[in-house]
Amino acid sequence: MADRKMFPNSVIPIPSSGVTAHGLIASAADPQHRDEKMDVSFALAVPPDVQKELEARVDKGETISPQDLKTKYAVDSAAASALESWLKKEGFTITQVTPDRTTIYASAPASQIEASLGVHMVRVTREGQTYTAASDVPSLPTDVAGAVVNIGGLQPYRQARKHLRSYMQAKSEAAVEPAIANAPPYLAPEILRAYGGAGLGLTGKGQEIAILIDTVPLDTDLTAFWTANGLAGSLARIAKINVKGGALPAPSGEETLDAQWASTIAPEANVRIYASGTLSFIDLDRALDRIYADALAQPTLRVVSISLGLSEAYMTSGEVNAEEARFVRFAALGVNVFVSTGDAGSNPGPDGHHANGPLAAEWMATSPHVVAVGGTSLRLAANGQVASETGWAGSGGGKSKFFPRPAWQQGNGVPAGNQRMVPDVGAAADPNEGGLIILHGQRLQYGGTSWSAPIWAGLCALINEARANNHKAPLPYLNPLIYPMIGSNCFRDVLTQSNGAYSCGPGFDLVTGIGTPDLKQLVARLA
Repeated sequence: MADRKMFPNSVIPIPSSGVTAHGLIASAADPQHRDEKMDVSFALAVPPDVQKELEARVDKGETISPQDLKTKYAVDSAAASALESWLKKEGFTITQVTPDRTTIYASAPASQIEASLGVHMVRVTREGQTYTAASDVPSLPTDVAGAVVNIGGLQPYRQARKHLRSYMQAKSEAAVEPAIANAPPYLAPEILRAYGGAGLGLTGKGQEIAILIDTVPLDTDLTAFWTANGLAGSLARIAKINVKGGALPAPSGEETLDAQWASTIAPEANVRIYASGTLSFIDLDRALDRIYADALAQPTLRVVSISLGLSEAYMTSGEVNAEEARFVRFAALGVNVFVSTGDAGSNPGPDGHHANGPLAAEWMATSPHVVAVGGTSLRLAANGQVASETGWAGSGGGKSKFFPRPAWQQGNGVPAGNQRMVPDVGAAADPNEGGLIILHGQRLQYGGTSWSAPIWAGLCALINEARANNHKAPLPYLNPLIYPMIGSNCFRDVLTQSNGAYSCGPGFDLVTGIGTPDLKQLVARLA
């Protein structure tokens, strides 16, 4: 197809039949599956020099006005319009165009997508679920493909994984014992005290935290959790946004952990739960776009918590770069996105729970424009003081195969090399020393880096509140500010244990980053 632009980085090639290298089972698609509607997305980019300028400004600690992001750093409207017109002519339904024109979402029957994008559809079974997916490289006519960098949604079997671990599943599904002070399952005030947050008079007032996840928690579980933590709490502070509309999955733990802990570390912040409906990357992208649009309009929405990921070994560079462009925009706006690094150590497999994959770090934590949160094993003494804190064996960490080393990622312990490394920071994650959640009315003990990410999101809301109290704007992108603090009293250096290939040590390491926070010192330094 001489007059077409190919997008080899938008898909992972799969055979038309048989078992693939990643344990998928492929078979032919029949007419009934070709009639099914599929959602696809087209990511458009600003010119490379404009993108470079935006990233350079963010990495220097600047924030960019919503107006500039909507105009100076927006995609050319003619390029977006040409693609929209072509899609409509081809029989696609345009379902959404983001305000900055960086993404066009459309739907069409699989057979139409096959014909228009020049792909072959097959059926792919993964873990018992079967999906219609493209097996080969898509393309677009060159006259409408100019600004397009990725075509998403063609392989919906590839999905993000939740980063939570239940302590009780190893034993039984019985609820945990009645609460014992400063013993697992820990309460939010106990963890807050361990990280220097007690007695500061900060509650997150005037701040908003967004959570990206597939579904929403039960109100009854939220109120029971607040009561268990000695808080009045208010459901009026919780907003549930069903991004796509339609039925949502039942609560299964992740949404509950994220919302309960973020809303209790920062008890007067508003928490907005963005339910994507599924963990397919196209649905997560749609939810990210909604959070970004809301953050443009709401200057109090400056923190996002994401406890999802997938080993970079199973990602394509096209979809990673399309999502990275979103994270750059969040950072440019002054929105700090905290992403958990995973629960399978240095070698996460395709399910995200078993260390049976190649040596790899997990996307989305490897974005150079998010704060990647790794995990520790935190033990409290009976009086609430920290008895010990070591690296957690499950903490995701490693070197990105997609992204170069950001200029700010330097300091004691940062190994030589030119790859982006994660995590940036750590917090409690070991399910054996886990935190309380209340799920379907049951008291349970959970951990995973799914726990450490909302802890950090809550702490960031507290820092932003302290800044507001001092008539300062919210934090810019945090990483360039905290790497110079390696070895300072703002962080507890975690020195022992490993996550498989990497070990904790002085300064930065690939298990816990630069360490765990001392909120009192961070507020003094940053607010």
